[in-house]
Amino acid sequence: MLLSQFIRESTAALEALYPPQEAKSLVVRLCGALLDVPSYAHVVEPALEVPADKLPALSAGMERLLAGEPLQYVLGEQEFCGRRFRVGPAVLIPRPETEQLVAEALKRLQAGQRVLDLCTGSGCIAWTLALDRPGCHVTGVDISEEALEVARGQFEGDGAPLFVQADVLDVPAAFPGAPFDLLTANPPYIRESEKARMHRNVLDHEPGLALFVPDSDPLLFYRAIALWARRFLAPGGRGIVEINEDLGAATAALFEGDGLGGAEIIRDFFSKERFVSFEKRQ
Repeated sequence: MLLSQFIRESTAALEALYPPQEAKSLVVRLCGALLDVPSYAHVVEPALEVPADKLPALSAGMERLLAGEPLQYVLGEQEFCGRRFRVGPAVLIPRPETEQLVAEALKRLQAGQRVLDLCTGSGCIAWTLALDRPGCHVTGVDISEEALEVARGQFEGDGAPLFVQADVLDVPAAFPGAPFDLLTANPPYIRESEKARMHRNVLDHEPGLALFVPDSDPLLFYRAIALWARRFLAPGGRGIVEINEDLGAATAALFEGDGLGGAEIIRDFFSKERFVSFEKRQ
């Protein structure tokens, strides 16, 4: 089969789930990854054939896409901050806005400091901070052992983060590695009532445990994070968390008072209120 034909027919089928341009983009990316060809190969080489031994893998990948599975899970990876991270149904797919959280965290992180990353998931934040600031000591925390297994296996070598299983909502009296100089977190913050706005590939395939909070208490993770910060940040330590864009002021207010302050709302590339930074007073 010609690659151009495969892309054309697969795109038409996938348009039942996605707008035409997005459907074509997904098919082209699938073909590029599995065939190791550039995205324009079918355009500049219209007679290019799909190798017979590659067709079963392409067809299997398309079946998964047609079932609504995210492309990142089909390929088993997602690029984040210039590195390829393993992903699967146990972890959220890293988003571009979280790359901005990492950039903001790196501004606050100095050589040799200690970092605590709560709700670490795939470990994309923890690993990026550890690899971009060699010599820093990074600890990632998550309730899901399946997620931690993915996080621990991302990369190898010296300076790897320590990944610890713990429930962020059950704040311990003591924690190994404390005090920390920087706290990061991308906790669940999407209200149950917001599900109606979300695409089925997220709702049906990404872990709800890492996404949703009840409408009756949408800030429960941030109250816990504030307590982690009070107990385990060093005086003068900083924190930065990803937030629900509709709850910026309320979230920032949680990080004011009782030893914490300097809360600042930071907008993302789309001018949405996406992060809150704060500090532990000296």
